[in-house]
Amino acid sequence: MPTLPQPQAASPPKPIPVCAQARVYMLICAAKCGELAQPIRYTLCQSRLFWRKTAMPQPADLIISNARVLTQDLVVPRAAAVAVRGTRIVAVGSAEDCAEFKGPATRVVDAQQCTLLPGFIDSHLHLLWGAIGLGHAQLQAAASAADVQRLLREHDHAHAGQPGLRGQGLRYNIISARGQLDAVAADRPLLVTAYDGHTAWANTCALQQAGILNGGEPSGPNSVIVRDAAGVATGELREAGAMEPVRKLFPDPSTARQRQLVQHAVQLLNAAGVTSVHNMDGDLEQMQLYQAMERAHEMNLRVYVPYHVTPAATLEMLAVAAEMQSVRGAFVRGGAAKFFMDGVLESYTALLVTPYADAPHTRGDALFSLEHFIRMAAACDRMGLQVAVHCCGDGAVRRALDGFAEIQHLNGPRDSRHRIEHIELIAPADLQRFRKLGVIASMQTAHCPPDMLATDVWPARAGHDRWPLSFAWRAVRTCGAHFVNGSDWSVAPFNPMLGLDAGLNRLPWAPGQPNDHLTLYQLLPGYTRDAAWAEFKEHEKGRICSGLLADLVLLDADLEQTATELVKNVRPVMTIVDGRIVHGA
Repeated sequence: MPTLPQPQAASPPKPIPVCAQARVYMLICAAKCGELAQPIRYTLCQSRLFWRKTAMPQPADLIISNARVLTQDLVVPRAAAVAVRGTRIVAVGSAEDCAEFKGPATRVVDAQQCTLLPGFIDSHLHLLWGAIGLGHAQLQAAASAADVQRLLREHDHAHAGQPGLRGQGLRYNIISARGQLDAVAADRPLLVTAYDGHTAWANTCALQQAGILNGGEPSGPNSVIVRDAAGVATGELREAGAMEPVRKLFPDPSTARQRQLVQHAVQLLNAAGVTSVHNMDGDLEQMQLYQAMERAHEMNLRVYVPYHVTPAATLEMLAVAAEMQSVRGAFVRGGAAKFFMDGVLESYTALLVTPYADAPHTRGDALFSLEHFIRMAAACDRMGLQVAVHCCGDGAVRRALDGFAEIQHLNGPRDSRHRIEHIELIAPADLQRFRKLGVIASMQTAHCPPDMLATDVWPARAGHDRWPLSFAWRAVRTCGAHFVNGSDWSVAPFNPMLGLDAGLNRLPWAPGQPNDHLTLYQLLPGYTRDAAWAEFKEHEKGRICSGLLADLVLLDADLEQTATELVKNVRPVMTIVDGRIVHGA
């Protein structure tokens, strides 16, 4: 079994004395930075270990001083200043330490005692999907059918002349029939997707043109075209196989337009302090788009792109995954495979161990049988690919864990760092299996239904008895799982501060139930150090250490001194990627 880092302490990091372990650690950092050409000497700087060359160091390009540096490094957890030269961090320590790297052209930034962190790493995000969605009507704020109609009309007015109309971000239980969308557009296709992307609602025109109004079947598994008693489609489409006939009515943007949209999305992500993402969908064409942007120096975001293994994929098709695995750019790289084991609770497509609380006739279904998953995932594992599996229901989580256990038996243990995504529900018997199998728990704190609104159908689907292990971040983490965080944008906002807010301010589902909220010191590693580890890049990023990549975010407040209920208001004032300032002055 691969060796996992120990669960992070819940208390604030404290300075440590100089010791042999620290000296060896810093020597390794220096070696990775290529700094061992000259002798190294160590000095103790305000109880922090700091190293520098005996010769006068080359000037830094940038020094950030007077900062509250939370390095996310277990050896040197705090500092006051950081120096950057080129694409790398060259010094971490006190203001005096980093001042030695100041030259005539060095820019010095006074952080004014605000927090400096490693750049945020979003461990679950859909970059191209989210970027394209920026061009649709945004319906996240809609609380009624009238709101939906108003927002769609406003978007249509601002984008006149489009042959069809798209909306996204809608919550459940707001649109119930296609006629509500016909009132907006009766003569051209209209398609609105739910916030989670697993359900959509279409108008009559779209259903007619797609050939599924009065008949027809979904084009994929675990999908439902909802129909009334007469067999006529109501407009509700559950999962990709049901949506695909309507989606085909809306041509994908051109490659040039996709590139523009991704550039815009990257700018927005940088403004939120995000410097790396694990892009949890992908194919070779999408990767090639990102590569073209990297070659043109248009990519200011590091993107880890897996190959999507669909239920229809064959072993021969994994040759594409191998081609993507060979991509090892500074900003775009492959090396993973993504599976969807189930859907979501909201549309009854998540696989549960026991029936849904509000639909006792079903437990949902899986996209992969256990045997099919083992066959395909074991082949990926033999190729050296990391396997990530979408599992919302506790039944899907169990099936993925069963599969990973069998894959270890078949292929032998290795440092695979396989992962399960979402884990909205988990059965008590499966909590300890993450640690035993070395499986990463990739969860999204912003997913938890926060307000128990009338439109939040999730709690009713799960039922009161399952609430104690719903979105169980603390329970999963306490059992030794390696926990990383993300947004699943565009399902939820990509702003890491909202993810921190959700994790910090989580309340029990009901009186007497456990509270799965986390502390700041438990949450930050999931956006930094541990997220880098989850993509095999812990020696390159995720911490503020000499020799590592200069991916940094400077906030406008001292995060540790900010009241938890105000964390959501904290903003980045500067984001640095590869040593370049990509957001802020």
